[in-house]
Amino acid sequence: MPSLSPTMTSGNVGTWRKQVGDSISPGDVLVEIETDKAQIDFECHEEGYLAKILVESGEKNVDPIAILAEDNNDVKKFEDYVPEQSSAPPKAESAEKDEKTPKQDVQQEEPQKQQEPKKSHVSGDRILASPVARKLAAERGISLDQVAGTGPKNRIIKADILNFVAPATEQPTPSQHAEPSSSYTDIPLTNMRKIIASRLSESKQSIPHYYLTIEVEVDKLLELREVLNKDSDGKYKISVNDFVIKSSASALMAMPEVNSSWHNDFVRQYNYADISVATATPTGLLTPIIRNAHTKGLETISNQAKELAVRAREGKLSPHEFQGGTFTISNLGMFGIKNFTAIINPPHSCILAVGTTQKKLVPDSSKETGYRIATTMHVTLSCDHRVVDGALGAQWLRVWRTYIENPLKLLL
Repeated sequence: MPSLSPTMTSGNVGTWRKQVGDSISPGDVLVEIETDKAQIDFECHEEGYLAKILVESGEKNVDPIAILAEDNNDVKKFEDYVPEQSSAPPKAESAEKDEKTPKQDVQQEEPQKQQEPKKSHVSGDRILASPVARKLAAERGISLDQVAGTGPKNRIIKADILNFVAPATEQPTPSQHAEPSSSYTDIPLTNMRKIIASRLSESKQSIPHYYLTIEVEVDKLLELREVLNKDSDGKYKISVNDFVIKSSASALMAMPEVNSSWHNDFVRQYNYADISVATATPTGLLTPIIRNAHTKGLETISNQAKELAVRAREGKLSPHEFQGGTFTISNLGMFGIKNFTAIINPPHSCILAVGTTQKKLVPDSSKETGYRIATTMHVTLSCDHRVVDGALGAQWLRVWRTYIENPLKLLL
């Protein structure tokens, strides 16, 4: 199982791009691997022939996954190959042998013990089972350590899973919970969901969050957006979030103290603004990055943000496209959310939560009526108090406001 990203500790096997007997050259995509963040193509660095697929699509946390042969004539030799057992006899097996030798009469008096299934052979920490049996067991919610293997060396085969009968005292499995008659459904966690849960829990527990909320007027922004989109000739379609990204990058360059991260013994201050944009995907939250956003125009930011979001939802981002960044933006305005607080995305020190726009009456003595109708938007800045003090966070929001309420400044 290859390690395809710095945070990857386990992986799932996706679609095999090569079949047994296929020739493989360096750079060829061998198989798709689901990491903690995305579905990534595993490019083989060796030359040879795919002799054996040891793990079928859908299996998790497995190693090894395949065998390569240098000579095409050797492929057939691995047709019935089973991974070798550990050289040291498994403790579970030796314990069973010790229990069988001494007291046969006592065992005959306890028929319940005779009914217990014979444990399948264990190689190291792994139960020997065919890929088909593993997949079928996962689909049926059957734990392999409860199944008696009837294959060679007690290997669990497909027939063992089909014939398996759960003990009467066994607790309901996730698959059993999913029956129509059940009152709830247990959904297995993906690697990505596990990593998201772990990182957000760590962030909330270890980072001293505090929150600053302001309300800004966006009428000038909406007018400029309308003018720019009318003259786009289909080359771009700028959104409010594109202005938020550009304004954030400009404010970070104006106040680099906020564009920093905590590193225990020091605070690292960045000389560039890489903006991570929180994006919802079918498998969880990803944060594709607009690199050097402070140097890019609204058109480039808009097109790049849309392209990254599409590939994020398709699981086609490369690790460098969502790992890193210096600042995060999370926008739920399109869902009608007025305001919310977001959890900081380590190692960033801040995340800006953006709400929806709404019209309201604003006092205005220059108007005959004494008021005017303005379009406003609430944003909340979550800050790491170890890096960004309250006054510093407030100053940054003041600078950010000048860009968002006077968007022509972004063109300077």
